[in-house]
Amino acid sequence: MVKRCVLVVGGCTIAVLVVVLVVFLVVVLCKKNNFKDTFIQDCERKTAEGHSTYCVKVWSAFEQAYVDHDPCQVPPQAYDHLLSIAPPLPKYNWTLFWSGTREVAHQMSGGCYQTLEDTMLGSVLDGKTWCGKQGSNETFDSGCPNWTQCVNNPVRSFWSRASAEFAAVACGDAAVLLNGSSDTPFDPHCTFGSIEVKNFTPGLMKSLTVVLVTKDNVGANCTDESLKNLQKELKPGMKYICKEKTETCFSSFHFWNQFLCGGKM
Repeated sequence: MVKRCVLVVGGCTIAVLVVVLVVFLVVVLCKKNNFKDTFIQDCERKTAEGHSTYCVKVWSAFEQAYVDHDPCQVPPQAYDHLLSIAPPLPKYNWTLFWSGTREVAHQMSGGCYQTLEDTMLGSVLDGKTWCGKQGSNETFDSGCPNWTQCVNNPVRSFWSRASAEFAAVACGDAAVLLNGSSDTPFDPHCTFGSIEVKNFTPGLMKSLTVVLVTKDNVGANCTDESLKNLQKELKPGMKYICKEKTETCFSSFHFWNQFLCGGKM
């Protein structure tokens, strides 16, 4: 009787362990494929191709940039192939850059104005974290280096390279929303100042309208010293325009009707 009980208990224990192991493997495998599946699904929603073949090709080029690599050794050029397949093409005359004004910029984008985050790859990867590890063919969305932990991490390198490409193909009239409440609205160390401005293409981009976003008209104005530095960075032939707007303007019905689609900022 005792022997039979031991056998039963032992059998139950093994059964429980098997169930736990199966559940664990299912969870791990689902988590492993979740990033890829989400990427492809979001790509399909944003692309005009309308089928998964193109998005699977984009995914393959994407993961080649960082899979089986040290997560701190993925340079911006690792994404060259990806961006050749899925370039972040801006809208003519409606390209919008931003620095320190993410929330306001995205209130305006998605309609007439277009930010990098509104392009296919930008929208798919916005807010995402990813990396690979040496000796592994997997994509990880946790345990990855943060933005400042190392310069050549997968996320930072992607946005750096995509920002450079987005700026290089900006055409016609473009605009940038700068934080007028900052001590230096044009910060040469931020992405806009260190990457995007330096990649504008003369002849392709005709003008840049700087919109200083302030709170209740308190903050910098168009005579700010940092903006003089911005003007110096612009290539010869590019027209420079500066305007000051309060945050409330961007959420007002009047602003949307006066400036969006019907006119420029």
